[in-house]
Amino acid sequence: MAARTLACAPCHGAQGQGTKDVYFPRLAGKPAGYLYNQLEAFKDGRRHYPPMNYLLEYLPDQYLMEIAQHFAAQHPTNEPPPIPNVSQDLLRQGQSLATSGAMDRQIPACASCHGVQFAGMEPGIPGLLGLRAAYISAQLGGFRYGTRTALAPDCMQIVAARLTEDDVKAVAAYLASLPASPDSVPAKVGSWPLPFACGSEPQ
Repeated sequence: MAARTLACAPCHGAQGQGTKDVYFPRLAGKPAGYLYNQLEAFKDGRRHYPPMNYLLEYLPDQYLMEIAQHFAAQHPTNEPPPIPNVSQDLLRQGQSLATSGAMDRQIPACASCHGVQFAGMEPGIPGLLGLRAAYISAQLGGFRYGTRTALAPDCMQIVAARLTEDDVKAVAAYLASLPASPDSVPAKVGSWPLPFACGSEPQ
């Protein structure tokens, strides 16, 4: 499988560790269920990026699951993340939203679903470590404006719609400042309660 997934390496790294390109995410260590859902979304056209749509269009579902399982099992060390070029006030705003949320606006903390270490949760919630600020911002924007969707209930679309532009910039900068280590692994399902009840099956 390592040889078969070399086609993924130019954008995502040989072990899915990511590259210097800010718009291609780290795949390594994310839950296999999440990675499989995203491959299916590109295959079915629910996520739009022509190179991915084209590569996956004719691949069988079982092969997509094998790809997902391969990258989920990888835990390479990341390069130290670049320091986001934003103010300390904005970083503190991002940290507050990521760790505590804004309950007055019905915005749960990122940590409440993605884990207190932001390493994700099995089977379908991704880790947020090792991602660049531009990528995180772009994905939040996609959810806010409906260009990226998930299977119902689409929790991220609900949450992202409540974020302001400053919220997105702050959260993206804070999360991008956190290092990803080989020890960062998704928590098991049920490890903590999900306070945002948008559905019982994360997608």
